[in-house]
This record gives sequence, structure tokens and C-alpha cells, in this order.
Amino acid sequence: MFETSELSATLRMISEEHLDMRTVTIGINLNDCANRNGAAMCRAVYKKITSTAKDLVKTANAIGSRYGVEIVNKRIAISPASQLLEGHGVKTAVALAKALDSAAARVGVNLLGGYTALVQKGFTGGERTLIDSLPKALSETSRVCASVNIGSTKAGINADAVYLAAKQVVAIAKATRAQRGFGAAKLVIFANQPEDNPFMAGALLGPGEPECVINVGVSGPGVVKRAIDRLLQRKSNPRLDEIAEEAKHTAYRVTRVGELIGHEVAAALGIRFGIVDLALAPTPAVGDSVGEIYQSMGITKIGAPGTTAAVMMLNDAVKKGGSFASSAVGGLSGAFIPVMEDHALSAAVRKRTLTLEKLEAMTAVCSVGLDMILLPGDTTPETLAGIILDEAAIGVTNRKTTAVRIIPVPGAKKGDYVDFGGLFGAGTVTAPACPSGNEAFVRRGGRIPAPINSLTN
Repeated sequence: MFETSELSATLRMISEEHLDMRTVTIGINLNDCANRNGAAMCRAVYKKITSTAKDLVKTANAIGSRYGVEIVNKRIAISPASQLLEGHGVKTAVALAKALDSAAARVGVNLLGGYTALVQKGFTGGERTLIDSLPKALSETSRVCASVNIGSTKAGINADAVYLAAKQVVAIAKATRAQRGFGAAKLVIFANQPEDNPFMAGALLGPGEPECVINVGVSGPGVVKRAIDRLLQRKSNPRLDEIAEEAKHTAYRVTRVGELIGHEVAAALGIRFGIVDLALAPTPAVGDSVGEIYQSMGITKIGAPGTTAAVMMLNDAVKKGGSFASSAVGGLSGAFIPVMEDHALSAAVRKRTLTLEKLEAMTAVCSVGLDMILLPGDTTPETLAGIILDEAAIGVTNRKTTAVRIIPVPGAKKGDYVDFGGLFGAGTVTAPACPSGNEAFVRRGGRIPAPINSLTN
């Protein structure tokens, strides 16, 4: 599969550019753990996760060391937890979340995703139970991440689910007031949620996935930036198509690393290999920023006119390079713009060159959506619901994944600074230019019908 010369060139790139693999995520189907007895179900869930994923961390670390590639995160994605909760109440749902948290701690992974409800066309009892449990489940666990899919191109948008999810975001933030609302950072609200995403907080083993699978996420924003910087050194004023070509070739090499490591981990564990998610997912560290790539392109003030075009160009180059490098590209491959997790984007919000409305425009051409954005603590559920509806409309109409991960910080006002630390980063509280006036619309509920372009059969 891999030519020796190709591997040598790629491994030199790793050595020179300090490329890391962002995550190896094991997907585990838990549907066979369903039980009318809640305690028995929780025990079965804990047992299956701890037995299936027991060797994930040590295997990933060993293979990373062999190739000189740091695998930063080892994670678990489960089948939608709401499917286990049919016939159960909130008390059992919280007990399930705690069992998942304990299992994740036992095997040594940093996060577990899949505490999920898929409600794009309506609610089952288990899905409603899961959503109702979110404030307690996310405030009383440390590793569990949740997601709710409220719309799709085929189904339209479940406006009832949007309003309910918005209320729960507020409740989660209040339940984690002592952590500045951090619980809300572990919940993603999706339209067109992918079934094989290895990245948190929206990782999931979807209904169409295997019983067990290894998916990997390789992120290289620093590598891409340095490749563009070298181009600028060679050529003082390169054209935009030349910059795009450089990013594409770099994405190709990064993806090949991901496929190599992913196959090795899967083979060592005796588990099927799934996909490579080439997502340029930043961290708060300087030099590991997507925003810095836009600056190297020539957008010296992120948010200035032209920023959306720069996002589109980078996202397209990443997808082209990745898709050529592997026949197993999946997840959310492209460029992420999580504000708190990217020091350059966070600085732009602080300087007010990057507004919430400009970020929304950028999400029309990036890989995800409004991600890791701080809002004032008095932001209403109606405002949040409007933000979610707008973002879902972009995804549903354009047949792409969009998502919202926003944190109303209790007691905070616009301009305040909040630091969550670690990979979750820090940022400045922002707010919509017009935060009210949508109340009657979002309270109507019902369903926004699927767009006409959904009729593709």
C-alpha cells in the first residue's frame, strides 16, 4: 500500500514539522447491552467497553513511538446512547452516563462520545430521556461528550428539538457554573451529523457502522502553515492557486500518515479499520492554528473581507489532497474553526475583527460550524435556538454538516475573558449583533420541511 520512497519523504516531514496524530478513536456498538433492568444495562456497558478498549491506549502509544508520531488523544465513540434508553427514565440515563465515564477512565481514554440523540424527524422515548438528562449527565461526568442531531437535508429541521436543545444548553451551563459553564463545551448540536466522526465532542458510531472499528483523525494546521510559509520564501508573491496547490500536496502527505497509523493500530488490535478524518483541527498552542494559515495566505486581520474565500480555498485544498491520498476519507475532513481552541481566531474575536455573524458566513464553507464560542450568561434560549436554526439551515440547504457548540458563561458579559485550559482553550465572550426579535418564530415549533434539493432519488 505504501511505497518506501513515499514513506521516507513523509516521515522526514514528521521529523521536521513535528506532525502529530490528533486522535485514534475506537467505535463500539453497545446495542447488545440493552436491558429493561437499568443497573444490569450499565454493568453490561461498562464490561463491554473495558474489555473491547482495554489495549487501545498502550497499542496506540507503541505504534506512535515506532514511527515517531505522537498520537495525542485516544478516544471512544459509541452507538447512540439513546437507543439503550428506550423505556428508561432520566435516573437511568444519568447512571448510564456515569458508567460510560467510569469505563473511559478505566481504559485511559480522555473523552468518550456518543451520548447522542438522533431527532431530525422526531423523538422516541429514549431520545427524549437522553436530552432531558443532559444537564445532570454532563455536569456529573468528566469524560462523556454528547450530541443531538436536529436536522438533515433529507428530513429538514426539527424545530421542537432545536428549542429543547437550546434550553438544555442554558441548563447545562448553569449546572456547571463553578466551571464557567464548561459542561456546554461537551455538547454539539448537529445538522447532517456524520456516522464515523472520530473528533470530539461529536464523535459517534452511527447506525450504519460496524460492530467495532478504528477511525483516526490526523490534524496538521502547523504543517500546512509552514508549507505555505516556505512557498512564500521561495516566491515573494505566489498566486492563490499556487497556495492552494501547496496546501493540497501537504494534506496528501498528512493523510498518508494517518492511513498508515490507522491500519497499524487496527491490525494490532484485531479490529476493522474505518476512515481517516483529515481535519485541520487546531489547538490553543501557537503554531498549531488554522487562523495562522489564513494570515499566511494574506488575511492579516481575520474577519476582513476575503476571509470566507480563504476558508473555502483551504477547506477545498484539504479535501482534494486527502481524498487522493486515501480511499477511506470520512468524518468531517476539512478545516475547523473552533474559536477558543485556536489562538489566532480567539485573538480576532478579542480585537472584534471577527464577529459572530462573520463566523456564521465562514461556516458555510468550512467543515463544521459555530464551534467553541462564548456567549454572555444572560443569553436566552430563544437567541440560542435562533443561532442553531440559522446554522442548521446552512447545512441542510447545502448538503453539508454544520454544528453549534456554544457556551453561555454564567455571570459573564460581552468582552469578558474565559479560560478552560488544555485543548479547550480560552476566549473572549461575544454576542449576536441583534440578540432578540426572533422569539415568536422559534417558539412556533414544528418542522422546517426538507429543501427541494433533497429530492435526489
